[in-house]
Amino acid sequence: MKKLLTVAALVLSLGLAGCAGTGPGPEPTADDAKAAITAAKAATAKVKKVNYEWRDTGKMIKKAEAALASGDVAKAIKLAKKAERQSLNAWAQYEREKNAGPHS
Repeated sequence: MKKLLTVAALVLSLGLAGCAGTGPGPEPTADDAKAAITAAKAATAKVKKVNYEWRDTGKMIKKAEAALASGDVAKAIKLAKKAERQSLNAWAQYEREKNAGPHS
């Protein structure tokens, strides 16, 4: 049941992330970028605890922070959301593989 809920949460968050950039809407703000970076860091911290962080995720977060510092809010949000998706995918991979072992 726990695995099903994790997968359902992953699918929902990926679906919502995919819808975030569709249609006209208000201009993203620096606060939006900060929230996206915070979410990416939280998701990454979770997979880091189980030693499953993907190679480039931390680099993406740093690039998102640099983009925000230079005033490119849209780029910061895009990079942060990509980093968060990578961490969510890394968690799903961890869940699938944590009990893997040799075939008998």
